[in-house]
Amino acid sequence: MAGKLDDGDDLTESHEINVTPFIDVMLVLLIIFMVAAPLSTVDVAVDLPGSTAPAQPRPDKPMYLTVKEDLSLVLGSEPVAREALGGALDALSGGNKDERVFLRADRSVSYGDLTETMNALRAAGYLKIALVGLETLPGSGLGPAP
Repeated sequence: MAGKLDDGDDLTESHEINVTPFIDVMLVLLIIFMVAAPLSTVDVAVDLPGSTAPAQPRPDKPMYLTVKEDLSLVLGSEPVAREALGGALDALSGGNKDERVFLRADRSVSYGDLTETMNALRAAGYLKIALVGLETLPGSGLGPAP
């Protein structure tokens, strides 16, 4: 509570809020966040491991989209151009955009190229994308299960 002195010994109440401590606390928090934010982003080279997750049941007619080593696309067993991907998916799924697309890629395909393919699927309206990989033995990460 703030007060001010008059000519007498009476102290009268001032109805103004003292915002100086509030501003001081906010400036300290701002500095803390400005220092801590760059520390939370770390660039680390990562060699991602294989998956040992159990295999999920396949649907009766899965839609496989394959990205080959030369970055060409194959939908099912038919080659398709990137520009015609949306139309080919609509023809194969009957226009059902809720159908899951199983995306396979050659090991030599870069992460950026795979992401571009996923963006093309998203632009075509297919948001349910499953990445397909080889099942590996738990703990080994060396190769496919027998």
